[in-house]
Amino acid sequence: MKTNKTAWPTMLIGRITRLSVRTVLCILLLSIAHPIWADAQNPLDKPVTISLKNEPLKQALDKITAACGVRFTYNETVAKSTIKISIEANNQRLGDVLRTAFAAQPLTFTVLDQEVLIKFDPAKAKKSAAAPADCKYTISGTIKSKQTGETIIGASVRVVNGNMGTSSNEYGFYSLTLPAGDYQLSVGAMGQKSMVIPVLLSSNQRLNIELEDNAQQLTEVTIKAKPAGARDLSSPQMGVEHLSIQETKNIPVLLGERDVIKTIQLLPGIKSAGEGSGGFYVRGGAADQNMILLDEAPVYNASHLLGFFSTFNSDAIKNISIYKGDMPAQYGGRLSSVLDIKMNDGNNQKFGVSGGIGLIAARVNAEGPIQKGKSSFLISARRTYADSFLALSKDSVAKNSQLYFYDLNAKANYVLGDKDRLFLSGYFGKDVLSAADIAGINWGNTTATLRWNHIFNSQLFSNTSLIYSNYDYKLNIKQDVNEYNIYSQIRDFNFKEDLQWYAGQNNTVSFGVNAIYHTIKPGEISATGNSGVISQSLENRYSLENSAYISNTWRATDRFTLTYGVRLSAFTILGSGNYYTVDGDGNITGATHYNSGQAVKTYLNPEPRVAAAFQLNDISSLKASYARNAQNLHLISNSNAGSPTDKWVASTNLIKPELADQFSVGYYRDFNKHNYEFTVESYYKKLQNQIDYRNGANVFTNQPIETQLLYGKGRAYGAEFLLKKKTGRLSGWISYTLSKSEKMIDGINSNQWYNARQDRTHDIAIVAIYKASDKWTFSANFVYYTGDAVTYPTGKYQVDGVNYYYYTNRNADRIPAYHRLDLGATKQLKKTAKMQSDLTFSLYNAYGNPNAYRIFFRDNKTDPTRTEAVRTTLFTFVPSVTYNFKF
Repeated sequence: MKTNKTAWPTMLIGRITRLSVRTVLCILLLSIAHPIWADAQNPLDKPVTISLKNEPLKQALDKITAACGVRFTYNETVAKSTIKISIEANNQRLGDVLRTAFAAQPLTFTVLDQEVLIKFDPAKAKKSAAAPADCKYTISGTIKSKQTGETIIGASVRVVNGNMGTSSNEYGFYSLTLPAGDYQLSVGAMGQKSMVIPVLLSSNQRLNIELEDNAQQLTEVTIKAKPAGARDLSSPQMGVEHLSIQETKNIPVLLGERDVIKTIQLLPGIKSAGEGSGGFYVRGGAADQNMILLDEAPVYNASHLLGFFSTFNSDAIKNISIYKGDMPAQYGGRLSSVLDIKMNDGNNQKFGVSGGIGLIAARVNAEGPIQKGKSSFLISARRTYADSFLALSKDSVAKNSQLYFYDLNAKANYVLGDKDRLFLSGYFGKDVLSAADIAGINWGNTTATLRWNHIFNSQLFSNTSLIYSNYDYKLNIKQDVNEYNIYSQIRDFNFKEDLQWYAGQNNTVSFGVNAIYHTIKPGEISATGNSGVISQSLENRYSLENSAYISNTWRATDRFTLTYGVRLSAFTILGSGNYYTVDGDGNITGATHYNSGQAVKTYLNPEPRVAAAFQLNDISSLKASYARNAQNLHLISNSNAGSPTDKWVASTNLIKPELADQFSVGYYRDFNKHNYEFTVESYYKKLQNQIDYRNGANVFTNQPIETQLLYGKGRAYGAEFLLKKKTGRLSGWISYTLSKSEKMIDGINSNQWYNARQDRTHDIAIVAIYKASDKWTFSANFVYYTGDAVTYPTGKYQVDGVNYYYYTNRNADRIPAYHRLDLGATKQLKKTAKMQSDLTFSLYNAYGNPNAYRIFFRDNKTDPTRTEAVRTTLFTFVPSVTYNFKF
């Protein structure tokens, strides 16, 4: 084959040209693709410049992505991790940065396609969990509602598949100390959706938790933790009941007004003081032996319209707790119970209005953010308009009469930073009852509370409070040209400092101080006309009530927990004024004058308290407790039902502090996966320095009240049973109390034991709530209790043609037993994301039982030698309807 010698140079040049073009194209493609390929293959080589300090893991990864463009992928466990990392990098390789940041964390990373996969390293986690027992860390924070920003009281924080846990305090703060390791925490609260949060504990951590409202609880069988709303079987606290407003809204009540006081009277050991009374009795104690607190401020008269309604507007209330004698050491000043009511803080996420219109009252509630997520306000108001109907009467007296009450709740709170929060709340209420120009009475409460929450560190929480409380009444009576006015008042200025120290995994220490300055005006009487009554003013009484306490809850073992502590109270009586000595017949035998601010006498009382709980298994426990309480303020009353004109008096040189020693034991059990609970508690209470009245005493005398009083001792004992169904379409409870309350007073009943006024042998309450559909909810409650102890005349005699009754043993008789059935129904009218409304129907005393309010005796009009008993009944059938709204 011959070669064309002239063609080969051309062919060579063509081949070289084509080769050069290919080479250049390859080089160009490689130069363009190299950075992309390099980044795709080696994202860990990407340089990064960033500065982070204790940044939560998810936010830290997001910021790294923003800084260098590398994306991360991870699962939900990593996303919810509480791990925090710190980074200081200046143009450093990403892989080196991550390796340094994750050195002390159970995390690993690897390249996945063009992203970096972050995952937990089980080996590292196991190694952390196996750390020495003395290597412990604390996780703490605040638990809130996601929708409203309200702090949640009593939320449960527990280790899944473990016995360790805690609860948020009354300000939503929690603290839990655990050995270093990897945990899953179950967090839940009544009316909230539970959640499980993975936590790697290798240092102290701050974890604020937000729970969603009104959702179903988690049902995963692998989670072994106390369900939301279940009674804490491991806590030594006895004699305590917690209620949320959600639990009370369907219970039928008088005239459709939801009432927390009437609701707690359906619980065991808590008894109504009678129909038409705002008072209540707890474990055989008198009505004045109950401390009622509204945002820490004492409320001295918690009733409207002579006791038919309570002063507490349910729209403004977040949480209700009542301690029946075995109160924690931070509470004091009363013998029988503490009713602690917390107001809503206000929604810091969005503005909302709610309220209702009923037969005799209307209410409105407004709340919203001042600065979203940082501060909020609440204003809640209520007023009756029964007086509007009186204006329609043809009777001139009724037409010109007044019959109404109003109350106003207001609150604001401010988040000052991660560790500080400020609260300001107040209550203002007034009752006005008058019959034209003939007579009238008005009374009311005013309270104000300024609170500062401060978190010193993950284990030390502080609440500082300045509190003002005032209760007064004014009575006016007009007869022809004569007019009388009586005024009385009790006013407090109060400082409190409470601290909680979560000392470790097994110890929680509470300690604090309290100082209250009391001013009591026993009565000022002004008179005009020619009746001969002289205007006068009883001496004001001043006193200083100081206390300090310390208490520790010690988890001795997984099953045994002990709370022990002491409260030391010092009550100092201050001048100015005269203080008297009185003989056995009530006659004044001497008086000593004290100047302003001069100490008359100081009563010092140590009040030890101890309680223990032994958990038998996961569903049952035994508890026992002992508590001593002292009381230095006393209510002087000679009415069975209680009256706004009852007098508060402080301890004096003659009136000693009342003392109570209470012993309690109890058994608690959950059934059917915590859907049912059964409790039984038994108690014995020994009382000292009890007060009662001389026969024929006059409470409104212008003489020192000590001349009308006698002193002695008391005892109360009983057993309380509660069976409660908490879930399902049908829920409710059955409570039964068997009890006895007696007094032995020198000079009364031949110095023998006699029934206290509040003694009732049997007390039964049955509450049922049935959710028939999404639209209808039906409810009913039935109550029965033994009739009140009273003193009936045993005979009568005549002097100068006038009949007088003769009485023997005090409180030896009883009025007939009380029983009543109430029915209720709620119809949901509308429920959307923006608007809710419903109608609430109720029928009080559905079968019209004529319960005796009072029984008195009088001479027969036709035959004065005969005596007849007259029975007074307040209510038979009382229907009502209320329209409620929220938007």
